[in-house]
Amino acid sequence: MDRLVALVGADMARVNAMILSRTGSDVAMIPEVAKHLINSGGKRLRPMLTLVAAQMFGYRGEGHIKLAAAVEFMHTATLLHDDVVDESDLRRGKATARKVWGNQASVLVGDFLLGQAFKMMVEVGSLDALDILSSAATVIAEGEVLQLAAAKSMTTTEDKYLTVIGAKTAALFSAAAEVGPTIAGLPHMRAPLAQFGTDLGLAFQLVDDALDYSGHEAMLGKRIGDDFREGKVTLPVILAFARGTPGERAFWQRAIEGGEAGEGDLEIAADLIRRYQAIEETIARARSYASSARAALASCPVGEHRLALEEVIDFTVERAF
Repeated sequence: MDRLVALVGADMARVNAMILSRTGSDVAMIPEVAKHLINSGGKRLRPMLTLVAAQMFGYRGEGHIKLAAAVEFMHTATLLHDDVVDESDLRRGKATARKVWGNQASVLVGDFLLGQAFKMMVEVGSLDALDILSSAATVIAEGEVLQLAAAKSMTTTEDKYLTVIGAKTAALFSAAAEVGPTIAGLPHMRAPLAQFGTDLGLAFQLVDDALDYSGHEAMLGKRIGDDFREGKVTLPVILAFARGTPGERAFWQRAIEGGEAGEGDLEIAADLIRRYQAIEETIARARSYASSARAALASCPVGEHRLALEEVIDFTVERAF
């Protein structure tokens, strides 16, 4: 992502400064919890998409800084809430906020960050940008509830899984990219950038789900096998379950649905996923969405910004493989 980082470096420094200033509060726990996660080493890909999209279409104002910060706050809030729902203890190799401060603090600080995000959106003064990001917030929440309803259910279909990740992950990628041409005053470019973001987000999540059974903790930012331990039914599991023998399906039902995963079961799960080429097929799906994301950029101006976005697509799919 070197080209992207170079293009948005100066603007990203301003976004980071704004993020730090907007986590200030007289309630001491709020900046402590927020900064714990904000400083934990994420790539900040989503706000960088907002910045590069605004630059690509010639935007010259200040609104993209606040919108990028708002996008990062939305993302951070969902991570805080996710860790509570998933009962996660680690995030990017560090103890999660819920592990340090408890579930209540994590949820409430997440709510504070969402409030700050919407405040910044209003300050920008673009009703269209506010509509895009507020709609994304609604879709993300719907995705969380849908995932909760489908959790630990081996009846989850590939279509339902794609609906969940489309809402939970791709919606914010899509909104982050779409607000760039929106504030630049080019409404006809909203749909292509939204489609790019959706496809990129789907590819990103598919690769993450594959890496949970085949990657390295340093690349993934969490323990390998956390999805399995948390009973998440991701595409590698769906594919292995569909192709398995009755005995193998009984294993998935015991470990995932029954919540009875024990010592050595992660290794069994990973072996079944390898046996049925579920990782390869998951990555193939990701590459298909990556191709669609690249096609969505065809109407964008040729130059460094478009090339940077194309390289982000490559990075998303090829990381750790």
